[in-house]
Amino acid sequence: MRKPDPAQPYVRAMLERNRLRFLGTAALRLTEIPSMLAVSWLLGEVIDAVGTGNRTRLLRLLWAAAGVVVFLGVEETLYYRALSACLGRALTQYKSYAFRRLSEKGIGAFARESTGRYLSVLTGDVSVIGSDYLQTLFELIMLPLNFAATLVFLLAYSPALTGAAVILCVLPFLGVALFGPELSRREKALSDAGEGFISRIRDLLSGFAVIKSFKSEKEAGRIFDGENRRLEQVRSRRLLWRGAMRGVGGSLSVIMQFGIFFIGAYLTLRGRITVGTVLIFTNLSNSLIQPVQQIPQLLAQRKAARGLIVKMADIAAENAARSGEPVAPVLRDAIELRDVSFGYEADKPVLRDVSMRLEAGKRYALVGASGSGKSTLLNLLMGGCDGYQGSLTVDGKELREIDPDSLYDLESLIGQSVFLFDDTVRRNITMFRDFPKEAVDSAVERSGLGPVIREKGADYRCGEGGQGLSGGERQRVSIARALLRGTPVLLLDEATASLDNETARRITESVLALSGITRLAATHRLDGEVLARYDRIFVLRDGHLAEQGSFDELMAKKGWFYSLYTVSAEPAA
Repeated sequence: MRKPDPAQPYVRAMLERNRLRFLGTAALRLTEIPSMLAVSWLLGEVIDAVGTGNRTRLLRLLWAAAGVVVFLGVEETLYYRALSACLGRALTQYKSYAFRRLSEKGIGAFARESTGRYLSVLTGDVSVIGSDYLQTLFELIMLPLNFAATLVFLLAYSPALTGAAVILCVLPFLGVALFGPELSRREKALSDAGEGFISRIRDLLSGFAVIKSFKSEKEAGRIFDGENRRLEQVRSRRLLWRGAMRGVGGSLSVIMQFGIFFIGAYLTLRGRITVGTVLIFTNLSNSLIQPVQQIPQLLAQRKAARGLIVKMADIAAENAARSGEPVAPVLRDAIELRDVSFGYEADKPVLRDVSMRLEAGKRYALVGASGSGKSTLLNLLMGGCDGYQGSLTVDGKELREIDPDSLYDLESLIGQSVFLFDDTVRRNITMFRDFPKEAVDSAVERSGLGPVIREKGADYRCGEGGQGLSGGERQRVSIARALLRGTPVLLLDEATASLDNETARRITESVLALSGITRLAATHRLDGEVLARYDRIFVLRDGHLAEQGSFDELMAKKGWFYSLYTVSAEPAA
């Protein structure tokens, strides 16, 4: 059975609602064939008219030439306008389809993969696809037809010289055939190098504040220079091979033209053709050379560019979101973990035999020292990783078998790291969706964001990465997002870590007061008054569930939780 072509859906995306533009652009490209034949015919006729001294014919040819020039100008303008519209629509649709496919990946994929790869395939690679995959298509349509039309045209003048010209056409082909496969490999190498370069730039710019504070500018400069040098070396080698292919092909093309010219001169001396005919053949030799010289090169470029489309498809398919059975956006019974073990590396477990039950509508706290596995556990609950051992069920259904989209309708996560878009506060809260004003206002107040809105306004732009807001303000925006969604299960990963004690307590009180919501809050704030309001506290120690129980029960045991609390507990307000 034939394996599905991974590039085909992306090619279809480029053609969607764009086929008429492709056909119209191809038709305009083909109008160049009769125009170029007419130019060559006019040159030959002018030379012959001069040779015979026919002034009347020369004047008529002058007017014909003016008409051809006007036609060529109009044709060229219309072609490039059509080409621009066609390629613009194709690449817009390609990038939109690619982005949608990337957005379908599993939630854990974006934590494990470099965003530099995504930037590369959606920027630099797209330019290559436009020029080397799409635009070459029109040349591959035009060149064979131009060759056939030129051949028929020349046969009418001299079958003997036409035969010689066809034989000489083999020379440029030999040069191009030597370089095509290597060029394809080097196009792929350039794309990979560009991906690494973009990833490194993003990394350095994101950490520039750290670089400055540690006075590591020179070291960062050396890292940049190394990546920059590697990229340009790969680009230079690609350019070298392209230049070598064109140079060899160009030299062999000149040999072909000289061959046609001297054979034509010989036939002219024999009286079999005119000087004008030799000029026609010499001028049209490019129409015979170009298909033989350029088609292999264009096919090599097209193959290399298609490799970039396949690369895009592979990236979208890698760590793709699993399919599964949808679940209703309601927790009827419980989320349950039984002997769950997990590690990001096979021989380094982060969680070991964890068992816990989160009953619908109840409040749970997850505490433990840094590195005990709290964030990893919440990540598993959000479906971020499937490689766990044991059982993790939602109302009796194994998490691995649940459709991720329906899981996100059931659960929300407020994480430690907050990302804000360079947009308004309101749109960052609503995540660009429409919600009733009352619902948005309620989420704003419950998250403690009300004073910020009143001071700066809901239309205040947050800046790139939310740099226009403080860390605490950004965190409150993320809390408002989750409260606005109102999912039945709310997971909080140190959600109030960057807030002052008073604001943190007020927001925690708001979360605890929610009715009908199952809450699991990972926290380092060991405030006895707040912890006493949780139905159950789970205590992690080095990936193990060391203890569980209510606040009073755990304090009475005087175990690991008691030690944590007495060392780091915050005084009651």
